[in-house]
Amino acid sequence: MIYLIDGHNLIPNIPGLSLRDLDDEMRLVEMLRVFAGARRSQVEVFFDGAPPGHGGARNFGTVKAHFVRAGRTADDAILAALRSLGARAGEARVISSDRRVQAEARALRAGLVDSASFARELLQLQISARPSSPDPRELPPPADEVDEWLKLFKRKK
Repeated sequence: MIYLIDGHNLIPNIPGLSLRDLDDEMRLVEMLRVFAGARRSQVEVFFDGAPPGHGGARNFGTVKAHFVRAGRTADDAILAALRSLGARAGEARVISSDRRVQAEARALRAGLVDSASFARELLQLQISARPSSPDPRELPPPADEVDEWLKLFKRKK
């Protein structure tokens, strides 16, 4: 399965993320990396409004992020990517709430999910991917053990 995602359309649907945050795009990419690994799928996310000199595609592990330069929209880039799949367009799942993108994706026989529904799926996966119990190496040592270490080091002086 190939996921083509409108990132700026998705971000407002994820609690804790905001388009006003400076790191919103990278935080979404990290969430999508978990998703791509769990689903063993190809994920491409599109962000429009890239500042001059920052446009282009970059790979972040299992996620390819497209930073669409000014003058073009993520919607246009998603549809171009979908068309470039040709007969494989039916293997794609487009994540967007834009009606024009949805209509063209339907015409190309791609699967569709609106951004709010995909955000719920993404959050559920994030919750289930968390370890059920913390790694014991990350827990602070018990107080009696700390006391023993302090006593040991005080004697060495």
